[in-house]
Amino acid sequence: MNDMLFVTGLGAVLLCLMGWGFKHLPGERWQMLAVIPLKKSDGDGWLGVNLTYYGFFIATSQLIALMLLLVLLNSIDVSLKGAMTATLVVLGCCLPAARLVAILVENKRHTFTIGGASFVGIILAPWAILAAEKFLGGSEAVFMPLLPLLAAMSIAYTLGEGLGRLGCISYGCCYGKPIEQSGRLLRFFFSRLHFIFHGDNKKVAYEGKLHGQKLIPIQAITCLLYTAGALCGSWLFLKGSFVTALVLTMALTQLWRIISETMRADFRGLGKISVYQKMGVVSVFYVALLCLFMKEAPVIVPDVAGGIDVLWNPAVIFGLQILWLVFFLFFGRSTVTTSKVSFVLLKENI
Repeated sequence: MNDMLFVTGLGAVLLCLMGWGFKHLPGERWQMLAVIPLKKSDGDGWLGVNLTYYGFFIATSQLIALMLLLVLLNSIDVSLKGAMTATLVVLGCCLPAARLVAILVENKRHTFTIGGASFVGIILAPWAILAAEKFLGGSEAVFMPLLPLLAAMSIAYTLGEGLGRLGCISYGCCYGKPIEQSGRLLRFFFSRLHFIFHGDNKKVAYEGKLHGQKLIPIQAITCLLYTAGALCGSWLFLKGSFVTALVLTMALTQLWRIISETMRADFRGLGKISVYQKMGVVSVFYVALLCLFMKEAPVIVPDVAGGIDVLWNPAVIFGLQILWLVFFLFFGRSTVTTSKVSFVLLKENI
């Protein structure tokens, strides 16, 4: 009963968030969150740096994913110190990879690729867990079963990438093909359910010249699909089916990455088959090999009520706040737009 309440409650909250986002975020109003004046411009006013809703939603999606990860791990009494050490190592590599892979694949210095970053994380995760276990073990045992940890990380990654698509909607990136240029079946499905982006500063406008057109809502589909996958994976995890949860979430995210790119119109690198699609194929085989050769997890009975207790730990709360701020500053500072800000004195209020 506790498992059902947790999964359905989380799903209801996320569904409300996604419903709001799908309705409002394609609008021009929801791209820039704030402006910080930096220096005087040549004329009147100041030049400023833009902080974006893209960064806000990416940071928030990662925060929610990390909270879910902590709950799942605490529900099986895993060493949180070891698990978070491994997680921070993976995140520490994925953050720069989000920009570096985009430079290598797309030859763009001022963009991010979550697909490239996730590929690095998938390859690195098992080795980071083993290294953390060995480093922290010493003379005493550290409970860090590899398969359950990988399953929890995979579930959290699935949720984080899914909710992160709300940021893509806000920024207008990862956009779908125009409905009128799609096949008959896609036109039938999305003639009413589509995105129309507004705003000249969105990527769909300055790169694709597709603002104001009806586009396949590929970000929304990915958001819904990944979130549903993460919730199903959480249910399986809490029932002790760790391998099934791992395989489900990894297969879903990587195979959908391959399929979804056939419905996207943004630049994904040269060639008919993109590098990101190839990464998806490699990731699926990599996880399959891990499941074949790793030892089966010991019999563990997760307790979701006990897992939720970790979120009341002051150290955990503070750490999550710091991580949210790091994510927001890394992803939210726009390097492709600037602002001119002026200040006006309201004399009638003096």
